[in-house]
Amino acid sequence: MRSHSFPQPLDRAALSVFLVALVLTLLLLWGGDRTQAQVRDFTWQNRDVGSDDRAFILAFNRLMDWSSVAEHLKIEPPLEGKASWSGRRFAYTLTQPIPYGQTFKVSLEDAVSVPQGKPIKPFQGQFRSRDRVLVYLGSGVEEGRLILYNLTLQQKTFLSPPNLRVFDFQPYPAGDRILFSAGERGEQMGFDPQLYTVTTGLYFNAPETPRRQPRPVGEISLILDNSEYQNLRFQLANDGSKIVVQRVNRLQPADSSLWLLDENFQPRRLNQAAAGDFRIAPDNQHLIIAQGQGLAIVPLEAGNGESDFDFLPQYGMVLDFSRDGRQVAAVKFNPNFSRSLYVVDIFGEHRELLTINGSIIAGQFDPKGEFLYAILTRIEGEGHYREVPYLALFDLKTKELFKLKDFDPQQELYLSLAPDGRTLAVDSVEGREMPDVVDNSDLYSETAPVNPSPSDLAELPTDPQAPPPPPRQLPPQQHQIWLFPLELNQDKIVVGMPEPLAPGLHARWLP
Repeated sequence: MRSHSFPQPLDRAALSVFLVALVLTLLLLWGGDRTQAQVRDFTWQNRDVGSDDRAFILAFNRLMDWSSVAEHLKIEPPLEGKASWSGRRFAYTLTQPIPYGQTFKVSLEDAVSVPQGKPIKPFQGQFRSRDRVLVYLGSGVEEGRLILYNLTLQQKTFLSPPNLRVFDFQPYPAGDRILFSAGERGEQMGFDPQLYTVTTGLYFNAPETPRRQPRPVGEISLILDNSEYQNLRFQLANDGSKIVVQRVNRLQPADSSLWLLDENFQPRRLNQAAAGDFRIAPDNQHLIIAQGQGLAIVPLEAGNGESDFDFLPQYGMVLDFSRDGRQVAAVKFNPNFSRSLYVVDIFGEHRELLTINGSIIAGQFDPKGEFLYAILTRIEGEGHYREVPYLALFDLKTKELFKLKDFDPQQELYLSLAPDGRTLAVDSVEGREMPDVVDNSDLYSETAPVNPSPSDLAELPTDPQAPPPPPRQLPPQQHQIWLFPLELNQDKIVVGMPEPLAPGLHARWLP
């Protein structure tokens, strides 16, 4: 008798699942993946982009023909950059700092996926760059007031109250607060400041940071009083994490030392004297102190290790660090009383740019570290000589020096380069007419001397096609902030005619 075996229920279920999977696989192979390629994420969408933000990423839901993505990606207004990709992510890296105060639109159409070669779902995105914002000390009737000027919105805001006279200030890296020293106004008032912070009313929602609303403008907080110690100079770290203050004991005036304030503003004595200038290094871990004929480099915390700038002791003054922290502009004081300007990198390469008998007052790198703006002086007259300051630009690749503008004989000058490298703010005391045009397309002529002395420098030609504007006469001894527009043309910088902004001094751009 023959017996028949029937599939058990579990076997029948497994067979059914197998048949369904087989049918789905055949359908997929026959029809392919019909999901349309699209952008899943755009890292700069509705964000406020600053000069430290160099690249955005587009993430896709499938592999793409990346050459077609690079070809069809559009940014308005255009931004120069380079494309790269990995996996399903496409990166666009800017080759120039993003211009501030603008809104940008990003679109992508007609790019195709692989291997099907089907077009992408059209994508539209947008982002904006940070506002163009200057903070400065008022002059004239606004003397001693801390003022914020938003050039993008054309808004002027007083940050400090009338009863405080502000002596110095430094912006926090996020642009939401300002650290400043100030004292109460009064007939007997001397230099006896306390340290405060004040909110700017701004908060830029940077890429890859939590979104939040800005705090109201003008909220002032006292962070360091002057009851037991007199507060002198101070420095804010680049990342805003710490403050170094020079303080003098009121009961023992010979007791002068540096103090460190952490993010909670708790003061701690460093037992480090500082008779001269000091600044926090770009690594935010070391302090550079002017001592006698050289610079000392000391760690802010025990165990911070060695600094990348151990070569600095042979110099007498630091002017500026490049944005990436790999170069420093330093001044060397020579035995014959001349001064030499050097640019030194962290690998120890020393490049002398200039030696003069005058002074080297200030200097600042451009965002890419390829140019250096400087305020220098030349000696004029015999017997009763005087120092005449002028604004200059160094091309660090060629060591060429270009004179941009003369100022009245004085020492009270300050310069600040905008974070996008497109505007230079210079404040000075002016009583004469401002030159109508400083320079134009002949800035990079082949005839410029490579290592000129100040007397070799000639004024750059003016634009013969532009009619001269009426002269601007400033009141005597009026501090005035001037803005020099800068055009970034490939590897060159063209400097335009300066325009007055407002009475003021010590202008600094928000990051």
